[in-house]
Amino acid sequence: MKDRKFLEGIIVGMIFVIAIHMLIQFSIPAMLRITTTGRGFDRAATEKMNMIYSIIDTHFVDHFSIEDLERGMFMGLMYGLGDPYAAYLSAEEHEQFQERTSGVFVGIGAVVIGTEEGRVMIVSPFDGSPAAEAGIMAQDVVMAVDGVDTLNIDVYSVVAMLRGTPNTDVTITLFRESEDRTFDVIVTRALITVPTVSSRMLEEDIGYIRLSGFEQVTYDQFKDALDELQNKGAQSFIIDVRNNPGGLLDIVADIANLLVPEGIIVYTEDRYGNQSFLHSDANYLGLPIVVLVNGNSASASEVLAGAIMDHGVGTLVGEQTFGKATVQRIFGLPDDSAVKFTIARYFTPNGASIHSYGITPHYIIEMEPTYTARIASLDIDEDVQLLKAVEVISTLR
Repeated sequence: MKDRKFLEGIIVGMIFVIAIHMLIQFSIPAMLRITTTGRGFDRAATEKMNMIYSIIDTHFVDHFSIEDLERGMFMGLMYGLGDPYAAYLSAEEHEQFQERTSGVFVGIGAVVIGTEEGRVMIVSPFDGSPAAEAGIMAQDVVMAVDGVDTLNIDVYSVVAMLRGTPNTDVTITLFRESEDRTFDVIVTRALITVPTVSSRMLEEDIGYIRLSGFEQVTYDQFKDALDELQNKGAQSFIIDVRNNPGGLLDIVADIANLLVPEGIIVYTEDRYGNQSFLHSDANYLGLPIVVLVNGNSASASEVLAGAIMDHGVGTLVGEQTFGKATVQRIFGLPDDSAVKFTIARYFTPNGASIHSYGITPHYIIEMEPTYTARIASLDIDEDVQLLKAVEVISTLR
């Protein structure tokens, strides 16, 4: 009799445990139930995630959205990589990213980048954009958008906050280190066609081309500017990538192909040691080149500067570059969202890794931060780096 009661007790206990487990499992939305295979999360992580949801669902004082929890979970997954360039993009953010790289979008008209302090910094407002007209400058730090603190919010989420519909206002709280002040600006969003290239003739038949980014529209804009200046009699070129945060690797490779002789433009190396090379052909400009760089010249800008330097076809003038030598890739997901993270590191043609260090120019010419912030609008007599570039290129002709 005792044995029978003991056995019945075990059976009842097992039924109770199974019932509780099924209750937890089926009370949790499918998207929040983590299933694992292969090298994925182990059973303990799965059970912990489900338990956390059950506790939230039972005790959280306010209403919450399942969609917000899912988004937060995906963002946290990418944050856990420790990669400052990793991000989860919702379907809307993914679309906005594709718009930006295409060169047409609705927003304030500024390039931004994440900082190690968990903030988002303005790298360069586009010439004539709403951001530029509102007085926003390079190196301004975005502290809040419409009153929402941006600390530890990923770059693409902050960009999504800055985006919107044309002719709507957004209030941006900025910190300007050069003036040691925090202030608000109201910017009216607009349809932005990214002007990534500007050009003009300088004295002594010198062509000047400034690139503010490397987007899908940039190669055609650069090629048109190059051809136009040559038709006007340019015999040498100053290429300005100051305050240029980078962009698409294939676009900068296409541009470099116009400027450097046959050989390696850049190569990448993935986690397994696999290397991939981008090469230039034998057709190139063959005229004297000076490249202007500074601390805000990053990524694709450094690819271009490194290729020109290593091939010995140009001279670099300015300040140490930013030092971002990593390649990111977007992986689309079935619901049109995406994840982005670093998949490789890149090296200059001579095999130099410039990550976290940057490229040292041949001529180091420092500039006051207030001038650096408004390079696009400086008069030539204010721009000591450009004046040095003109001096250097005159000796190369």
